[in-house]
Amino acid sequence: MVLPRLRISRIYWRDLLVTVLPFVLVVVAAFWIALHYVRPAPPKTIVMTSGAPGSSFQNSAEKYRAILARQGVTLKILPSQGSLENLRRLSDPKVDVDIGFVQGGLSTLGDPSKVMSLGSVFYVPVFLFYRAPKPLRLMSELDGKRIAIGREGSGARVLAETLLKANGIEAGGRSKLLDLEGQAAEDALLKGEADAIFLMGDSATRESMRDLLHNISVRLYDLNEQGDGYVRRFRYLTKMDLPTGAIDLGKNIPSETLTLVAPTVELLARPDLHPALSDMLIEAAREVHGRATLLQKAGEFPTPLEHEYRLSEDAVRYYKSGKSFAYKHLPFWLASLVDRALVLIVPLAVLLIPGLKVVPLLYRWRINARIYKRYGELMALERIAFGKTTSEQRAELLERLADIERRVITVKLPGSIADQVYVLRQHIQFVRNQIVQTGSVAQAPTPFVAPAKRA
Repeated sequence: MVLPRLRISRIYWRDLLVTVLPFVLVVVAAFWIALHYVRPAPPKTIVMTSGAPGSSFQNSAEKYRAILARQGVTLKILPSQGSLENLRRLSDPKVDVDIGFVQGGLSTLGDPSKVMSLGSVFYVPVFLFYRAPKPLRLMSELDGKRIAIGREGSGARVLAETLLKANGIEAGGRSKLLDLEGQAAEDALLKGEADAIFLMGDSATRESMRDLLHNISVRLYDLNEQGDGYVRRFRYLTKMDLPTGAIDLGKNIPSETLTLVAPTVELLARPDLHPALSDMLIEAAREVHGRATLLQKAGEFPTPLEHEYRLSEDAVRYYKSGKSFAYKHLPFWLASLVDRALVLIVPLAVLLIPGLKVVPLLYRWRINARIYKRYGELMALERIAFGKTTSEQRAELLERLADIERRVITVKLPGSIADQVYVLRQHIQFVRNQIVQTGSVAQAPTPFVAPAKRA
């Protein structure tokens, strides 16, 4: 007689599927949600609106381009007429620009809500030169004079008009406001064709300042008395000192420390600028603008001074804690890949690590629950049997006991818990013996024997 071959699985796949499927669905849902927070890879090309050819804005932009090129990012430079045009470009979503330099004091001429700041990068001092036999105490004393305030549309002109208006001097009044800047304004002052001139930024070169201050009839306006008032009135201004002899040590020019005010130039960006590029640009700003100059200390810029434009969240994070670990120790593009992958890996790991521990326990609990259920039935029968029972009741108990054993044998269970199954059958036999010994049943029902199944 050839016995049939039996195959017992060590794993009951139905229970495993029921246990694992909800966990898999949770992981898939978490993965899908995490995908919505993964930003695309940083672009390899960005556009900066800079300044006029040869200007400080343009020169700084060229330095930024060289620094970003080392990281594999191409910076396209779009020349402009200066801060005002830069702000208008950044505020207009139809113009393809990402970043630009903008001088403080111009926010009312653009839309600050459409840009964000990566920090202030340098000062632009306001130099007010004038011809007078004695120093002026107040700017309002220029009322009725000829004042060069810069060309129409320039950031310097906007700031000059703002300061003059605060002192009661406006276009159409007693004063004559001249559309002159730079060398033309300097020549007009020296020739007596202008009584005062505003010089800022590129027009205020050390050479022009030396030429003007060497002229005994020209003075530089000192805001010593009202400097604090100006910076309180105009939040984008900073008070600073021009030290004695800073222009010419040999001739001690200026002969005393003078108080000036200056807006800062901010590096502005569109709100959708990639965080990785934000970090890279601030790093570039530190390299370009971090050196000491006549009016700033080493390491003073860039700085998270918030004047008229909100500081971006990425910039705030950078100024507080610097670059992330990946960007500090890996090449830019590899760090970008790792940074995006972490957005997916971290939430999945939070689910997978405990899940890999819990799922096997749940699976084993489901399998063992079938054994425990039979133990519950067995205990109930045993309690009934040890009470007062008739022979018919005991016969019924034995039938129910045989039914329990039948279900234990026929239920599909993995081979990994075969030891528990046989222990349960021993306990069933133990209860059967107890029932038979306590009664007078002539013959107990034969224990159930399952028929062999062919593989």
